[in-house]
Formats: sequence, structure tokens, C-alpha cells
Amino acid sequence: MQEIYAYHVLHGLASFEEEPPSAVEMRRRYEDVRARGLPWLAADFGGVLVGYGYCAPYRARSAYRYSIEDSVYVRHGSEGRGVGSAILDELIRRVTDLGYRQLIAVIGDSSHAPSINLHARFGFLRVGTVRSVGYKFGRWVDTVVMQRPLGPGDGTPP
Repeated sequence: MQEIYAYHVLHGLASFEEEPPSAVEMRRRYEDVRARGLPWLAADFGGVLVGYGYCAPYRARSAYRYSIEDSVYVRHGSEGRGVGSAILDELIRRVTDLGYRQLIAVIGDSSHAPSINLHARFGFLRVGTVRSVGYKFGRWVDTVVMQRPLGPGDGTPP
């Protein structure tokens, strides 16, 4: 997972980190997510890890407790094979079963069509663009915020 993420950190805008975290730090992040009872999934194809994804709290303040944020990363060269779709589909199922009501995607780079399109295929709506919020690779970069209701969404109290 560290290798997959490091590629995105060094070569893309899916992450606004500029230095890849170590394997030890990736393990710490994994353990934090799992300790919260949240899903962290890995996709294997022929014995090769081709992607992973997880959900983490959207924000720390208590009123956000029914909202969750997803992250999905696919190994460079494995794009377009349905890896991201398989991961996102299972993440949605699991966090819905856990009782969450809103799933948020914060996508780096407003021109990152593969991620935007993936989320749109799963019912996410583009709810906003935060302009020039990051500076990476010598340029200002936007984030796109997409949102998908889970279960009854905001139709009933939790």
C-alpha cells in the first residue's frame, strides 16, 4: 500500500502530501482506521496488490459523526480494470451497514476525471469546488467535493 500511495504522492494530485509517508506511518494510519471500526480494503489481482481504499471520519467534531470520507487508490498501470469500482462499491456497502448517512469524497485536482467519474457512477453529486486550496508541482490545485447519501440519508434522524 505504501508503494501505491507513494506513486500518487510523487506523481499525481490525488494526495496533497508532497513526501510519501513511510511504511510505518501507513501502518499507523491503517491501525487508526481499523481501531475506529471502519473499513480498509485491499484489492488483489493474481497475487499483486492493485489497489486499496478506506473510510475515515469526515471531521472530528461530534456533529459530523454520521458523515464519513472515502479514499481509493489504484496501482499505476492497473487503472481502467474496475479496481476502483470494486473497492468503492464495497466501502459504500460497509459504511451503510455501519449506520453512516453521508459519504464524502474530497478529490484532488478539479481535472481528475477518473476519480470524479468513478464517484459519479456510484451516485455522488458534485457539491463544490474549493479553488486553489493546495500548491503542488509548482501550481495551485483545486479540490472537488462530492457527496452521496447512505441508507435513508438525511430523510430521517439517525
